[in-house]
Amino acid sequence: MLDHLVRGATVVDGTGAPAYTADVGIRDGRIAAVGRITDPARTCEDAAGLVLAPGFVDPHTHYDAQLFWDPYATPSLHHGVTTVVAGNCGFTLAPLHPDRPEDADYTRRMMSRVEGMSLVALEQGAPWTWHGFGEYLDALEGRIAVNAGFMAGHCALRRYVMGPEAVGGRPTAGQLDAMVRLLHEAMDAGAWGLSTTQSGTHSDGDGRPVASRHAQPAELLALSRAVGEHEGTQIEAIVAGCLDRFDDDEIDLLVEMSAAAGRPLNWNVLTIDAAVPDRVPRQLSASERARKAGGRVVALTMPILTPMNMSLGTFCALNLIPGWGPVLALPVPERTARLRDPAVRRELLRRARSEEAGVFRRLTDFGRYVIGDTYSEANRGLTGRVVRDIAAERGQDPFACLVEICAEDGLRTVLWPMPSDNDPASWALRAETWRHEDVLLGGSDAGAHLDRMCGAPYTTRFLGDCLRGRGLVGLEQAVRMLTDDPARLFGLRERGRVAEGCHADLVLFDPERIDAGPARLVHDLPGDSPRLDSRALGVRAVWVNGVEAIRDDVVTGAVPGRVLRSGRDTRTVGTR
Repeated sequence: MLDHLVRGATVVDGTGAPAYTADVGIRDGRIAAVGRITDPARTCEDAAGLVLAPGFVDPHTHYDAQLFWDPYATPSLHHGVTTVVAGNCGFTLAPLHPDRPEDADYTRRMMSRVEGMSLVALEQGAPWTWHGFGEYLDALEGRIAVNAGFMAGHCALRRYVMGPEAVGGRPTAGQLDAMVRLLHEAMDAGAWGLSTTQSGTHSDGDGRPVASRHAQPAELLALSRAVGEHEGTQIEAIVAGCLDRFDDDEIDLLVEMSAAAGRPLNWNVLTIDAAVPDRVPRQLSASERARKAGGRVVALTMPILTPMNMSLGTFCALNLIPGWGPVLALPVPERTARLRDPAVRRELLRRARSEEAGVFRRLTDFGRYVIGDTYSEANRGLTGRVVRDIAAERGQDPFACLVEICAEDGLRTVLWPMPSDNDPASWALRAETWRHEDVLLGGSDAGAHLDRMCGAPYTTRFLGDCLRGRGLVGLEQAVRMLTDDPARLFGLRERGRVAEGCHADLVLFDPERIDAGPARLVHDLPGDSPRLDSRALGVRAVWVNGVEAIRDDVVTGAVPGRVLRSGRDTRTVGTR
């Protein structure tokens, strides 16, 4: 007998093949049958007019901590995501040295700063009872509603071996050997491979460059070679050029790391803007060179524009503009006075519009900012208005106007910059770039930057755009890009397709309604901390390993997810 039967669905199987009408039967966590099914089932539903697709795979998340207080990985699960890849950018919660309990506090403060997680939630929401990477994975086993795989973070490996000297120091030969052994232990326990960062935007809780940024190429290559000795492993790496354009040394490093491991290396995130036509060819040149060298370098890119809010009062992307960090780090009264100084504003704008600002130049058109939440009587009625219009009414330049609005709120005003790359030419370039064999959709950062952005709904928003919006790709191709493509890159065993024998990770949705609601601020983290959330529209049900986890956008309370471990749940995707 089947556990559940979905009758008459429009099956989009994940391979890119044309959709077809069929029944799909689930038994013991697997897809037992696809076609015309007459077998009895404990439960059954009519899915006429609905699309049944494989569960979506999000290749870049930071759910490492959130899964402890939110086993449903919300809002990703609501939006049809059944498998998440975490432990990215060199940041993981394990391993932790058993003789240095202060390392857990350092890790929490680093994650709070670099990934925008609530420090209170990190302190109160996770048990922090593990030391080894395997113990961390065991702490999640059997209590999550999504499938989750984890990279081993370079920063944690370095901290474990080198202690505080991990920031600023270079390992001795013995310490490097110990770091490699520690990575082997993590992969033996199921880590998917190595993640690392060399990005200048990544600083720890003390404002210092995170540990992996101090690694030399020899260290990175030694760790990469270790990755190649384990089945079903990968590399994820971030360098400064990921934000704009790689330099030659960065391309050399990415290529050499992938070739040394004989494994794919993915990086995040490829920003596509028709106003910068040389960026995509430059970034994808790393992929071309990698193939010639026996490696593979894959770029992640988002198929939607994800708004990210800003504030002059708290750490945000504006702090990363060259020359802005020191001003925005001042105490609020002094910061406000400096921002009100026309000479200071001129210098800030000059730095923000310079070549060195890279991709952050997109944030400099302050007239295009929309005012979000305000907190003073002087700003009553400004929420939702565009700064350019307010500045024109007041006879001010837009940046001066924005500063005065924020000053009235004690710099707490929420600011939403309108994207500069929402034009037809940029969307046409995106559609062209998505066809490249080394470009993968993803990069949501779900679980991070919680009160600044909400990238998790990219799956449903992209499908809605394909079906009822720009229509840049057809439904079958869109589903393949969200399911089979990432499953094949990571070597997921029997996932990413609707086929007999595959794990029953499935999403049932209404093609007339599939979409994502607007981001809204909620206070549901431990300690009543805020985050942005977005509801799914048109998702009828989501199954994880054959168990219903979502029904009509409500979690069922079941926790059928699995910790996916390298080798057991992933097969090797070689590059040679």
